[in-house]
Amino acid sequence: MKIYSWNVNGIRAVIKKGALTEFINKHQPDIFCIQETKAKKGQAEIDLAEYTEYWCDANKAGYSGTAIFSKTPAITTVNNIPADIASKYQLSDQFGDTNAEGRVLAAEFDDFWVVSVYTPNSKGKLERLDLRTQQWDRAFLEYMKRLEQSKPVIFCGDLNVAHQEIDLARPDDNHKSHGFTDEERAGFDAIVEAKFLDTFRMFNTDGENYTWWTAWANARARNVGWRIDYVVASQSLKSRIKSAHIHADQMGSDHCPVSIVIS
Repeated sequence: MKIYSWNVNGIRAVIKKGALTEFINKHQPDIFCIQETKAKKGQAEIDLAEYTEYWCDANKAGYSGTAIFSKTPAITTVNNIPADIASKYQLSDQFGDTNAEGRVLAAEFDDFWVVSVYTPNSKGKLERLDLRTQQWDRAFLEYMKRLEQSKPVIFCGDLNVAHQEIDLARPDDNHKSHGFTDEERAGFDAIVEAKFLDTFRMFNTDGENYTWWTAWANARARNVGWRIDYVVASQSLKSRIKSAHIHADQMGSDHCPVSIVIS
C-alpha cells in the first residue's frame, strides 16, 4: 500500500497547473493526504473516480484545510482535534482558533488510522510560537496517542519544523527562525520519545533531502530547502514499512510530496 502526503498550497492552483493529474497518474497512491487545500469540498473540480474524498475545511474561506483521498473507503473519519483536548490546551490566540482552521483529519482503516495534519506556523516574528509549542504540539500528540490506543497511527503532513540540523540547508543561520527554534524542535523530540517513527529517517540519513523551498533566490533549483513534511508512524508498524521517499521532482507547489510503502 502506498501512502502519500503533499502540501499543495492551494488545490485549485495545483489542478489548474495540471500538477495534480500528473502526480496521480505517475504515483497512483492508495491513500493521499493533502494539506493547505485552501478550498472547501466542492469548490475544486476533481475527477478522481476511484478515490473517496474526505475533507476538513477551515471556517475561513481560502485558508488552510486538509483532505484525504483513498481508494479504500474509510471506516470513519474525524475532523479536527477532539473538543475535550482542544479545550484542555486552549488552542486559540489573537490570530484565531487553530482548531477551526481545518488542520487535522483522521481516517480509520482496517489496520490503522491515517491522519492528515497541517501544523500552525509560528510566524515570522514568532508571534505564534507559544501557542504552537506549548498548546498545539502537546494537544496534537495527546490526540495521536489516544488514537493509538485503538489502532496504530500514521500521521503525515506539513509539521512546520525541521527536526535536526541535517533537515535544512543552512542550520547555522536559522536557530532563531520559525520552523527551527529549540522549542519547535523539542516538539518533534516529544513525538520521537512517544515511540513514533520518522519513517524517512528509517531508510535515509543523508542531508540535502528537503520538502519545502522558499520562492526567493532560485532556492529550489539550488536545493536550499527545509525538510518539514513527514510521514510518522507508530512503532508497532515498523516491520511493515518497506520504504519511504521524498519526491522532490514533483512540481506544482512550494512543497513536494512524501510517501511510504507499507505491507
